[in-house]
Amino acid sequence: MGTEAPRWTAERAHDWVASRSWRVGCNFTPSCASNQLEMWQAETFDPETIERELGWAARLGFTSVRLFLHDLLWQHDREGLIERIDRVLALAEGHRITVLLVLFDGVWDPFPVFGPQAEPRAGIHNSRWVQSPGAEILDDSRRHETLAPYVQGVIERFADDPRVDGWDLFNEPDNPNLAYHELELADKAERALELVQKTFAWARELDPSQPLTVGLWQGEWGNAAKQSEMNRYCLEASDVISFHFYGELNALRRRVEMLRTTGRPLWCTEWLARRMGSCFDPLLPWFRDQEIGTWNWGLVAGRTQTHFPWDSWLRPYHDEPDPWFHEILRGDGSAYDEDEVAFIRATTGARGSG
Repeated sequence: MGTEAPRWTAERAHDWVASRSWRVGCNFTPSCASNQLEMWQAETFDPETIERELGWAARLGFTSVRLFLHDLLWQHDREGLIERIDRVLALAEGHRITVLLVLFDGVWDPFPVFGPQAEPRAGIHNSRWVQSPGAEILDDSRRHETLAPYVQGVIERFADDPRVDGWDLFNEPDNPNLAYHELELADKAERALELVQKTFAWARELDPSQPLTVGLWQGEWGNAAKQSEMNRYCLEASDVISFHFYGELNALRRRVEMLRTTGRPLWCTEWLARRMGSCFDPLLPWFRDQEIGTWNWGLVAGRTQTHFPWDSWLRPYHDEPDPWFHEILRGDGSAYDEDEVAFIRATTGARGSG
């Protein structure tokens, strides 16, 4: 292994964020894909749908999308994966959109399988989303090292690419996944922290021109004595501090006040849960005014089915939920809520036809 570059200074992180204007956008999976594998595998990769839906994102005034990758894509087709990432970056650039890339994910099915993906389960939120890496690798510290070529291969290829906003190394690594609680590792938090630490080290060896982050999503954020080891490490290691929050504005303000003490720029990389008070009005203009980069969950309702709420795992929905949980547009590009879309466009300063 090579020499690790130091963590960015707060000044460097602020300079990076300031150089790219306000990043506003969404977590993007095209409506034709049920999970990361279905989005990126050669047999189901659909650039036409991706192009069309990125165009819809641009018309909302979005400037960035957050995209999830998967280690199995590298293991089975590394050259194809790199080519397809490059193609999506080019499609996004054509709409003046940049990309925040996510390498690992600790949420939903802990046993991913490469190849054709099962059909979504009717009426259930994110019914086919898969973890990266799977539990079998996460549970074996010796096998963690097999992931280093994936992390470093992808980062090295795009380390100086201005189309990349940053590297979100691991999404919710210690999520207990209540829907899969019988299949989850008993010591998942400990194993995930090991892999987060290794992934930061692998990335630092390459010293990419973009910032590194792993987001906070639960537990204590402000009082160091009460923080989990995961939260403490992510706050100490990330160049830009990122977080997820699915709640009302007053609670969001309190969380952000805790994170402001780091002196670093902030990104909210997941939000929007209408039935929980996490709505575009009033959160989106608040993020803008606070200069917090922001990516809501979802754009077009499709095979991820994340317009259904989390409780659909306990009780699948037979009808369209009211309100939608995540997502903004229907499959034909029309708005779930016309007034909401108008509000988004007014807040982002979107130009052109809606």
